[in-house]
Amino acid sequence: MHLSGRDLACTRGGRHVFAKLSFELGTGEALLLTGPNGAGKSSLLRIVAGLLWPAAGNLQLAGADPDRSLAEQAHYLGHLDPLKGSLSVAENLRFWAQFLGGGDGAPPGDALAALGLGGLGDLPAGYLSAGQRRRLSLARLLAVARPIWLLDEPASALDSPGQGLLRDLMLRHLAAGGLILAATHASLGLDAARELRLGAGPS
Repeated sequence: MHLSGRDLACTRGGRHVFAKLSFELGTGEALLLTGPNGAGKSSLLRIVAGLLWPAAGNLQLAGADPDRSLAEQAHYLGHLDPLKGSLSVAENLRFWAQFLGGGDGAPPGDALAALGLGGLGDLPAGYLSAGQRRRLSLARLLAVARPIWLLDEPASALDSPGQGLLRDLMLRHLAAGGLILAATHASLGLDAARELRLGAGPS
C-alpha cells in the first residue's frame, strides 16, 4: 500500500495555511507531522481524511481496496474525544464500531481491555478522566480495522502507562503493514518514523 500527496495546498477562512506540500508513505511506515501551532498539521490530516478539500494538489492511494475510498480505509482520530457522556464506556465504543463498520475489528470488550479499560465498560463515559477518555477513543482503532491511521496529538492527556499502550498499538499496526500519519508535538516512541516539518502559518 502506498499513500502520497502531491503539491497540496490548504486555505482556511481565506488564509493560506500551506502550499506545495508533498509526502509519501508506504506499507509499515509512519510519518510524523511536526511544526508550530497553526502550521497546518491538523488541516493536512483532515484533508487526507476527506473532511477538508485541498485548495490545490491531489492525494493518491495505491495497493488498497479499489472499491473503497481513501476516507473509508482510514481512521481519523482528532484531538477531541467524540464521546457521549450519558452512554456507558462500552456503549460508546459499540456505537462507533457499528457506525464505522467494525466487522473485522476486535470485539469491543477486547479493545477496551487492550487500553486498560476492561473493568469500566458499564461506567458512564461522563465519569472518565481526560486520559481515560483518550484511551476510549484509541480503542476505536482496534474495534474497527482500517489500514491507515490519521492521528492528531494521539498522546494528549495520556500518562506514562497510557503512552506505552499507544506506542505498542502503533508498533503492532505498523508490523501488520499499516500506515500511520500523526501530528504531534511529542515523541511517540516510533524510532523508525520519518518526520515532515510544516512551517509556521495561520491557523
